[in-house]
Amino acid sequence: MADRKIEKAPAEFHSTIKMTEANSALTYKKKVDNATLNTGGDVTHTLTRAESGTHFNINGTGDIVVNMPALSTQNVGSHYSFLVTTAVGGGKTVTFVLPGSGVSNFFAERVDYATTSYPRLAVSGDTLTLGNASAVGSRVELTCVADDGTNSTWMAYIASDVEPTLA
Repeated sequence: MADRKIEKAPAEFHSTIKMTEANSALTYKKKVDNATLNTGGDVTHTLTRAESGTHFNINGTGDIVVNMPALSTQNVGSHYSFLVTTAVGGGKTVTFVLPGSGVSNFFAERVDYATTSYPRLAVSGDTLTLGNASAVGSRVELTCVADDGTNSTWMAYIASDVEPTLA
C-alpha cells in the first residue's frame, strides 16, 4: 500500500466545545435568548454576527422590530431563529428589516397554516412581517446566503397560522 500524504486544512469554530472527560462525546447546545425580544413591550433590536446561532423567543404583546446585521461580507453563514411564545397582539407586528437601499432581499419559503396552499415561495422584499394575531408557535428561521458589503440575500423559512407579508 502506498503512503498517503494528509494535508492540514484550516478549521474554524464559532461555538464553545465542552468535554467533561477524556473519552466523552462532544456536545453542542444552541444559544437561547429569553430576554431581548420577550419583554412584553415594544422592542427594537439590531442583530450582530456575534449573536449568530442564537434562538430568540418573542413576546408579541408589543411591536417587535428586528434589524438584521449591518452589511458585511462576514455575514455569510450567519443564522438566527425566532419563536412566538406569546401571540402577536391585535394591531401589533413582528418585523424583520434588512439593511441597505432596498436591493437586499429575503428569499422566503412561507408555510401558511391559515391557507391550504402551503408551502409557498416569495422571492423579493427587504421587510418580512408576522402579522397581528400570529399564534404561539409561529416561527422564523433566517440565514445569510450572500452579502457583498452593499447588498445581502437572506434565506427565510416562516411558519405561521397568519400569512406573513414580504415587501
